[in-house]
Amino acid sequence: MPHEIILNNARVVTAEEVFTGSVAIRGGRIADLDTAPSVLPNAQDLEGDHLLPGLIELHTDNLERHMSPRPGVDWPPLSAALTHDAQVIASGITTVFDAISIGEIHRRGQRLANLMPMLEAVDHAAQHGLIRAEHRLHLRCEVVHPETMGIFNHLCRHPRLSLVSIMDHSPSQRQFVSLDKYRVYYKGKYGLNDDEMEELIVIQSHKARQNSDRQRKAIAAHCTVLRLPLASHDDATTAHAEESAALGMAIAEFPTTLEAARASRQKGLKVLMGAPNLVRGGSHSGNVPVSALAGEGVLDILSSDYYPSSLLHAALRLAEMPGFTLSSAINTVSRTPAQAVGLGDRGEIKAGLRADLIQMRNHEGHPVIRQVWKQGERVF
Repeated sequence: MPHEIILNNARVVTAEEVFTGSVAIRGGRIADLDTAPSVLPNAQDLEGDHLLPGLIELHTDNLERHMSPRPGVDWPPLSAALTHDAQVIASGITTVFDAISIGEIHRRGQRLANLMPMLEAVDHAAQHGLIRAEHRLHLRCEVVHPETMGIFNHLCRHPRLSLVSIMDHSPSQRQFVSLDKYRVYYKGKYGLNDDEMEELIVIQSHKARQNSDRQRKAIAAHCTVLRLPLASHDDATTAHAEESAALGMAIAEFPTTLEAARASRQKGLKVLMGAPNLVRGGSHSGNVPVSALAGEGVLDILSSDYYPSSLLHAALRLAEMPGFTLSSAINTVSRTPAQAVGLGDRGEIKAGLRADLIQMRNHEGHPVIRQVWKQGERVF
């Protein structure tokens, strides 16, 4: 008989309801749910805290941020990977898709240089049992960059690869329909003066004409053959959404307008938006607020993007909005992202699924993570 753990006196948040009771874990899986408190002496008292499914994070740049904590600063890759892992598990994220970029915008960027060291650091940490979350790979393919297809072909059979997204950060496209916003963002990101900025616009526009359409179609075709889930990125118009659907994409990441979100949903894509947008009350780049999509019923998945602890915080904000319950809000950070990428063994508190769980106390709308279990083992 496998060792049994009973989590008792918890407000259990399933995909459909919330009840006060207990959850039994055996062999790393959820064995039973009971709407009455357990009377067994070995049951762990969760003191009335919420018991939630472990969060599923499909898109986070957090590892890149730890690799390059400041412009021009490189950090030891293994240290960066371990710090990233500690931060995501402390945020209640038990399955994380590390979003690593293929392609570069400017020669001062560090993404290409950091690509293989990041992959190797996470692989090493996983092989030696040094990390606590389950780390999967999300390749972000910048189709403007001329070397993207070659690098993708090299990495497309990586054993941790579980999601591919297609990005086009060229001037006057998607996130940067406004050239003024493009100038502000990249002048700040790379420290460019006016002449260097105008040179970048000319170069990137030329690269886009040469590479974007060709590489977008080729990568999508490869993902179809390899049965890899595919996501669009920063779609801004109905035409963008229609193109994404035609290429077989399952997820629309960060549509920049309500029009694109509605069209994506109509075409069967799951709409993913940034949790920081909801916590802060709007987009830092002036795009559509998450609250508007939630109000229109076209929000499916939240992602922490650049701030791991925002994921659960945003879900609690969502639960307070009309049309949402705590269960449906938590689904946006657990069950729905799991289903979108074919992970049917996790994402909700249900008998037979993995015992990836969070004990959370809600303090004035702020989540306080008290314990985290991955496959029944306490990891935080």
